[in-house]
Amino acid sequence: MAMARQRATNHDPVATRLLYSARSWEDVIYRDELERYGKRGDGLEIVFTLTRDQPPDWTGYSRRVDRELLSEVAPGDLGLAFVCGPTPFVEAVAEALVGLGHEPSRIKTERFGPTGG
Repeated sequence: MAMARQRATNHDPVATRLLYSARSWEDVIYRDELERYGKRGDGLEIVFTLTRDQPPDWTGYSRRVDRELLSEVAPGDLGLAFVCGPTPFVEAVAEALVGLGHEPSRIKTERFGPTGG
């Protein structure tokens, strides 16, 4: 969210795509703010996938992030890819991106979740 806000503040024109995966529409954090940013027409595209429950009028993706979904929304010619989430998710997505032709050094990751301690 900090990156989206900074992009908006700076009026950054670089084409940017955010793929946001959640269980349901209610689980999307900052969804109203993200939707506003996506409607600004400044090159930020927000793509949602809802893995469990979708609203009746849902037209977005309705599945987990996998190689097939990434091939549709994250073509191999992207400049940078940032992946954030629980470690197993981050590892699977980063591996899929490499398999789709992304340069490993251009994939930045951030993990969150239980530390096991």
